[in-house]
Amino acid sequence: MADHNELGKEGERVAVNYMAENGYEILEQNWYYNHKEIDLIAKKDDLLIIVEIKTRTTDEWELPEDSITNAKIRFLVDATEAYIIQNDIDLEVRFDVIAVIPENNEWKIEHIMEAFYPPVN
Repeated sequence: MADHNELGKEGERVAVNYMAENGYEILEQNWYYNHKEIDLIAKKDDLLIIVEIKTRTTDEWELPEDSITNAKIRFLVDATEAYIIQNDIDLEVRFDVIAVIPENNEWKIEHIMEAFYPPVN
């Protein structure tokens, strides 16, 4: 597996551990709807939390959260709607981003709550 894939998997593991340690109930990891993936689906305080995890080797050039495009947001919203319908969920939804960057043999984690809102059609 390529180094960037390994880094991404490790970043996802770090983010999932972070969420669990902070009281989030982990419902799904790497959930797919057609070709659209949701990295992490969690629940806390009567909210369904959809998390996009971004892992980078550095934040020198671009912050991980800045790499989420409008197309990615639309994909996440589509997949979220499918998940809600498939699982008959009646909760408000929040879209978060967790940025994970290795730094000095540790992990720098930035949890951005309400990172974006679904676009209005």
